[in-house]
Amino acid sequence: MDPYLEGYLWPDFHHDFASHIRLTLTPLLRPRYVARIEVSIIIDNMPDSEIGIIYPDVGVVTKKLKEPAPVLSKTEESTLTAPLTIPISEFEAKVFTIEVRDTANNDLVTTIEILSPVNKRGPNLTQYQLKRAKLREGGVHLIEIDLIRRGQRPFQHPRIPDVPYLITLTRAAVLKADLWPLNLQQPLPTIPVPLRKPDPDIPLDLGQVFDTVYEGAAYDLSINYNDDPPPPKLSPSDLEWWQQHRQSFT
Repeated sequence: MDPYLEGYLWPDFHHDFASHIRLTLTPLLRPRYVARIEVSIIIDNMPDSEIGIIYPDVGVVTKKLKEPAPVLSKTEESTLTAPLTIPISEFEAKVFTIEVRDTANNDLVTTIEILSPVNKRGPNLTQYQLKRAKLREGGVHLIEIDLIRRGQRPFQHPRIPDVPYLITLTRAAVLKADLWPLNLQQPLPTIPVPLRKPDPDIPLDLGQVFDTVYEGAAYDLSINYNDDPPPPKLSPSDLEWWQQHRQSFT
């Protein structure tokens, strides 16, 4: 993963990463399964931590009044006018999910979630955790790809190491999860995508998907690798590695 993609380029990367996962899986799934992309619009009404990172610093909203404002007397004005007015920030976040469905009945078999910052904080974190529970109750395999260092992970366990990135596979009807903890310097792995028995897992090379997306979008032309990456700060080990390899990116 490239931590510089966790900033304003994230929505573009998220969309393209999901699309290329679908393109990679499709020939391996035929003819019994297909991969579809589900797009969710999430209202982010607690965006303060992302303003200036993913969301723009300043939003200008204009509204045309249908009728002129009533003229108030001084007494009415002092009574009805609030002493303080502040803007309310609200953004729409698009979240892309890959769904593997069987071609016989269009039943959902496996869900691949690419977590976004909006999934990892506030009320939307709670909603996502409820979604996880419903998928498990419905007998659906769940793959979670967390390539964002900010926020709280929806799945917590004391044995999960303190790493910036994490990939989780929770198989249906199994009381355990397979984890791929990743530091900055580690390549994205090839992971199994489970299907219905007796069909075997199929491989998904996330590193290859990432390289295809990065090169195809020419992100190197938009990123200044001499600047610091988006927050949070890199861990000491990741920072040391990055300082040693920064020149190869610039």
